[in-house]
Amino acid sequence: MILAAIDIGSNAARLLICEVVIKGKETEFNRLNIVRIPLQLGFDVFEKGFIGSRKKKMLIDTIKAYKQLMKVYEVEHYMACATSAMRDAQNSKEIIKEIEAETSIEIEIISGELEAEIIYENHIAELLDNDKSYLYIDVGGGSTELTFFANGALVSKESFNIGTIRLLKNQIKEKTWDDMKDYVKKNIKSALPSIAIGSGGNITKILSMSRLKEGKPLSLDLLKDYYKELSNVTIEDRMNLYGLKEDRADVIVPALLIYVQIMKWASIDEIYVPKIGLVDGLIHHLYDQVGNIAVTYR
Repeated sequence: MILAAIDIGSNAARLLICEVVIKGKETEFNRLNIVRIPLQLGFDVFEKGFIGSRKKKMLIDTIKAYKQLMKVYEVEHYMACATSAMRDAQNSKEIIKEIEAETSIEIEIISGELEAEIIYENHIAELLDNDKSYLYIDVGGGSTELTFFANGALVSKESFNIGTIRLLKNQIKEKTWDDMKDYVKKNIKSALPSIAIGSGGNITKILSMSRLKEGKPLSLDLLKDYYKELSNVTIEDRMNLYGLKEDRADVIVPALLIYVQIMKWASIDEIYVPKIGLVDGLIHHLYDQVGNIAVTYR
């Protein structure tokens, strides 16, 4: 079975195409292709309140391209979801209608709470050690999703409108920071040792820059060092000295700030970075629900 997931985020739009293979009692999700287009819709939405004509055209063209890829890979079912930027955009509904009219691709705007739930559906809980507790941190352009596990089970999940592009645009109120701090202090606690799990393009890039061996965690001190180091150079220098692309060079510093703050509040010293994210969760969600909510691709 070939499945596809489209994740339209505040910083980028991703397409993941997977082949689902069942081997006995095991189900494997083999990535066939993943594509990322840095649309950065949040730069429009969090400043102006709507998606401008240029970004709208980029989004429509992206979905058209994704549709062609889905056709080439003979995708049988797909899900397409949009998150924080589209949640906030005044003209999101009309854009979604226009995309459906031009491409037949149906896009669902999901809540922050459902976003956190779908991330959980990566089935990472099944891989966790019951002797530890885990805080899953997903930092996007418009929001941050926190999911807490202890004793191998989901304990708490929450979404906050704190994201990298919102930070760059000074669109985060002090109360929102306080709300997230209070949530972490009250809910992220366990008698078991706690470890963080991070997802998102920025933390993945930091892991790559660190040159740590696969499976090794990033320390909080290392994240603090990168934050200080990258904060003290221009975006151009981040591109030239660290090999960052422009759409990563601007958002990586606010992302580091968010990870550092959350880990400090939670008294967690290490963060693991597996190769998973919302788009992977969408694939799992689609597979689990394929008989009910999946849209057959035609």
